[in-house]
Amino acid sequence: MTGRRLLAAAIALALGGGCAKRGTPPAADSGPMDAAAGVSRADAGKGPRDHRMIPIHPMVGDVEILYGDPESPGEPFVMRIRELPGAIVPPHSHEVDENITVVQGTWYFALGSEFDRAALQKLETGSYAFAPKGSTMFGYCPDGAIVQVHGVGPFRIHWRGGLRTLSDPDSRTTFRYARGDRVVSPRGEGTVVEGYGSGRIVQYEIEGADGARFMASEEDVRKP
Repeated sequence: MTGRRLLAAAIALALGGGCAKRGTPPAADSGPMDAAAGVSRADAGKGPRDHRMIPIHPMVGDVEILYGDPESPGEPFVMRIRELPGAIVPPHSHEVDENITVVQGTWYFALGSEFDRAALQKLETGSYAFAPKGSTMFGYCPDGAIVQVHGVGPFRIHWRGGLRTLSDPDSRTTFRYARGDRVVSPRGEGTVVEGYGSGRIVQYEIEGADGARFMASEEDVRKP
């Protein structure tokens, strides 16, 4: 699935508008951490045969690795992905099977090559979804959630509409706003800390006055 925000598992986090207008072509493929900020291990460096018990807890970064390495071919992995309120995960696919469990909050998920809100299915805490390798999927998180993903690597993300961020040299061809801009959205006022573009979807990661972060689509954002 998606800071650099994965869905990060579709890690990704988060993206609404027209990217890939001109200039450097958007990256279509990325590793599981290429759209995530704040990747950490939650297993204290345990070996693959060491036991571990990792209760659910508040996440600060986007991704926590609980077991294995998602990028290692043929190796099992388990990770948790934090999805910010308002995050849209654009259409993407993986070359391996993906097992998804919602461990906190509510997540909306569907299979399809185009983002379609009407197709999204509500998955509350405890719900499970399976996406076979090669299938195209997308998601939405209205109020924030933690999604746990497990499978067998290498876990890579193939973005149907490519992936752009504010770090791209020609980011102005995709994004109206830049890092540090003060903006107003339906979720409140804040400062742009990152932008994500994939296909027609462009979103901004915004930090409010209280330090909490959320996502907003470009059409819903304006200057104060």
